[in-house]
Amino acid sequence: MNIYGYVRVSSTDQNEDRQIQAMKEKEIPTCNLYIDKQSGKDFDRPQYKRLVKRLRKGDLLYILSIDRLGRNYKEIQNQWRILTKDKEIDICVLDMPLMDTRNGKDLMGTFIADLVLQILSFVAESERTNIKKRQEQGIAAAKARGVKFGRPPRPLPENYHSVYQRWRAGKITGVAAAKECGMPLSTFRNKAAIYQNITLLKK
Repeated sequence: MNIYGYVRVSSTDQNEDRQIQAMKEKEIPTCNLYIDKQSGKDFDRPQYKRLVKRLRKGDLLYILSIDRLGRNYKEIQNQWRILTKDKEIDICVLDMPLMDTRNGKDLMGTFIADLVLQILSFVAESERTNIKKRQEQGIAAAKARGVKFGRPPRPLPENYHSVYQRWRAGKITGVAAAKECGMPLSTFRNKAAIYQNITLLKK
């Protein structure tokens, strides 16, 4: 039997140290620890896929909590069946002792484990939905306050005004003007349209 650990955080700026420490306490070899920094909305994750390919009958997989496995109710149920029925491995959810397939393999134990799995996976998806909703509400509120998202626009080059005037007068082509300003032709034309509107407003 080999033991494995799976760790997941939703983004690259989140800290996975607590999960890794829990895996170290179970003495999981570093080579058997798989870490994804990706949303739990589905199971299309590179490290998780590699892990599943390595798993063999009788192996043991540790995860800290069910929401680290995923946050999609149906997908969690499906993956759990793949791992425990098709792959025939055991899973231990560290923060939920009832979710240890090594225990209670009789009918009652299996029933309780399945029931707990359904509840926890439902909670995991509900939390994901709530997080998404709070993010949308936060973004909407920020936009209402005038907060702008995305990268700030690059300032126009110092020679833009003179190049623009020569281009408008037909003295140089758009390609030549874009080259002098160090930008693609499409960008130059977009900037020119905005620049022209601003110029008209100032008159």
